[in-house]
Amino acid sequence: MGQDQTKQQIEKGLHLYQSNQTEKALRVWMRVLEKSADPAGRFRVLGCLITAHAEMGRYKDMLKFAVVQIDTARELEDPDYLTESYLNLARSNEKLCEFQKTISYCKTCLNMQGTTVSLQLNGQVSLSMGNAFLGLSIFQKALECFEKALRYAHNNDDKMLECRVCCSLGNFYAQIKDYEKALFFPCKAAELVNDYGKGWSLKYRAMSQYHMAVAYRKLGHLADAMDCCEESMKIALQHGDRPLQALCLLCFADIHRSRKDVQTAFPRYDSSMSIMTEIGNRLGLIQVLLGVTKCWMIQKELDKALESIEKAQELAEGLGNKLGLLKLHCLCERIYRTKGQQRELRDHVVKFHECVEEMELYCGMCGESIGEKNNQLQALPCSHFFHLKCLQTNGTRGCPNCRRLSVKPGYV
Repeated sequence: MGQDQTKQQIEKGLHLYQSNQTEKALRVWMRVLEKSADPAGRFRVLGCLITAHAEMGRYKDMLKFAVVQIDTARELEDPDYLTESYLNLARSNEKLCEFQKTISYCKTCLNMQGTTVSLQLNGQVSLSMGNAFLGLSIFQKALECFEKALRYAHNNDDKMLECRVCCSLGNFYAQIKDYEKALFFPCKAAELVNDYGKGWSLKYRAMSQYHMAVAYRKLGHLADAMDCCEESMKIALQHGDRPLQALCLLCFADIHRSRKDVQTAFPRYDSSMSIMTEIGNRLGLIQVLLGVTKCWMIQKELDKALESIEKAQELAEGLGNKLGLLKLHCLCERIYRTKGQQRELRDHVVKFHECVEEMELYCGMCGESIGEKNNQLQALPCSHFFHLKCLQTNGTRGCPNCRRLSVKPGYV
């Protein structure tokens, strides 16, 4: 298959893919991969296969094609191709929750000395790295990466990247419980979709609606949360987007749990867990198990709650997800307090505070912890964040966290 024929077949596959004929598109692209003698064409078709498998949640296949693409890039001896292939390798590992590998491959991308094409990819590299740091609960570095990605998006007038970064920032602030910002950023993403998204994939609309649903639920606006989640789920079902379906099912379950409708929540959690397991989203599984634990606690089935916690703890330790571990220690504390088991209670109180200190989840001005309840936060240029009211009251001539060096506040 020559260069022109390769190009025609790739375009044919793209047309099929955009028409929701995914399996037909994959067959066309696989034929190109088998028969084409054009390395640049093979590189491009591998990019199509990586994107398609990412959107279907076939992350192991995504990784397999990313590894082949690296070899093709080396054959082409072009730093731009190498940068793109390492970015795809980073993204594949991000989806599989291999966060340390993601960070390592992202750093490789940033060290490449390519042309302007490579520089334009730096925003996507920063976004992927930020998502990985967030998965590891390294919040300052995550925020630093997201802000870099946002600067790249603005400098390159890349509205799609800006939309994706806004959704990640929504997720970031949802995790540290500044729910106003958790809603603001996906709303900004939704505005970008409305203003610029006519030629975009519907996934950007679905993504922003999902993150809005999460924020609305946490703010207690359950009807709004349900509306946004239903819209996101509708698009996910139309496009066979399994990862987003799993997240929407999780959000539906959380909404029902917030309404104390545990019997409706449980089957949603089960469905979400099934897809999360199938696609390998271990970070998502931790969220599902946290929700299931809370349902058992509502029903006062404390031993069943502890069983769910044990499964979630194994996953969180394996991933290095410190925030997940903190939440689990907090739930254990409540369970053992109810059971009157003082030794176990004290053990989890100590571990909870160790997690808080390790993640630096406290305000460097007032010393109070961040992420225990909904609070307005403000980041300084160094990406350390504080209670907004503390900054307004005390002002700052520099970051107290940066000044503090190795001296950290203790906990009783």
